[in-house]
Amino acid sequence: MKQPVSAEPPASAATYVFVICRQVDEDVLSRLPGITATPVRALPFEGLHAVVQDVPAAEADRQSWTDRLSDPQELERCVRAHHQVVTAVAAQGPAAPMALATLYSSEERARQALGADAARFHGVLDRVAGRVEWGVKAYLPAAPAADGAGHGAVPARVPAGPGASGAGRAYLERVRGAHRAREENRRAALRAAEEADAMLRGSAVAARRLRLQDQRPDDRRGAQVLNGAYLVEEDRTASFTQAVETLRRRTGALLIELSGPWVPYSFAGEDGARGDR
Repeated sequence: MKQPVSAEPPASAATYVFVICRQVDEDVLSRLPGITATPVRALPFEGLHAVVQDVPAAEADRQSWTDRLSDPQELERCVRAHHQVVTAVAAQGPAAPMALATLYSSEERARQALGADAARFHGVLDRVAGRVEWGVKAYLPAAPAADGAGHGAVPARVPAGPGASGAGRAYLERVRGAHRAREENRRAALRAAEEADAMLRGSAVAARRLRLQDQRPDDRRGAQVLNGAYLVEEDRTASFTQAVETLRRRTGALLIELSGPWVPYSFAGEDGARGDR
């Protein structure tokens, strides 16, 4: 493995930071396209390396990046490029991913700011070494609307004519019963999600509850009730995934999705370094 070479950045260039690590392979970095046309390279600081790329100053202001990331195609390209660099570096050893569009006005400014946070980066790298992130999402199964009442909507009027009063009361009672059943299903799903999270934490080094994602109109799954990230020892992957399978068999109150293993993005920040359990 070649020793990393810190190339001289062009004049008037900002510095984009992908990831912090302890070791890099310059051959690997040279093959990564990154986000701009300049080479992906290593920036040494305080016994660590930041994997960076130069961004022309004219393209590095806040408005330029707001416009860039507002374009869905450009956002997807940047996310994929960022993740590609992080994944390649993490394959060489523990890595602390930086957030998308982490920019400093110059290389010197990047070195100063990152250096001031070196102790935390060392702690994060110690924490994630030999560990991976798994994501578990759980959803309330979508239930069909009863008697055409769509999501529990009460009808504007009841049938007219002989016997209408009794028919209307029966119809409204069915609607109320459907409301009660849906509410009980929701409460059962929330209880099951808490139990699932507690069980999975027992197989993880650390865990985080992430913000629940809104349900899209075209999503046939029900409302999301769990969005968890779990930091797991690499050699305990089989036991963790088996725990998820056990949960799937044990409860019909949830639809459970497992994703990973990932670079520990959710545990690279301040909260992750402390171990949010």
